[in-house]
Amino acid sequence: MLSAGTPVRVRLDWPETRGRCHIRTPHYVRGRPGEIVRHLGDFPNPEDLAFARPAKPVALYHVRFRQADLWPAADPWPHPAGDEILIELYEHWLEAA
Repeated sequence: MLSAGTPVRVRLDWPETRGRCHIRTPHYVRGRPGEIVRHLGDFPNPEDLAFARPAKPVALYHVRFRQADLWPAADPWPHPAGDEILIELYEHWLEAA
């Protein structure tokens, strides 16, 4: 299990280009650095459940991303440059940063 404060990177992967799949990981965070905020529990993998496949429990986390890491060229107005976004991501999408 990953601890709060652990730096991570979202896998830069596009499984939807390799065939039928169900992905809950937003495109704009793939390959980007973030930080674990909290473990939310372990849940059956929705990427398997979507196709009625057996689904092992997978850890789900709140991961915090800095605005500048997701959209470095974006004009920060009307949002302060220190804004963050919090996303729920499954552990198999996360790598050590």
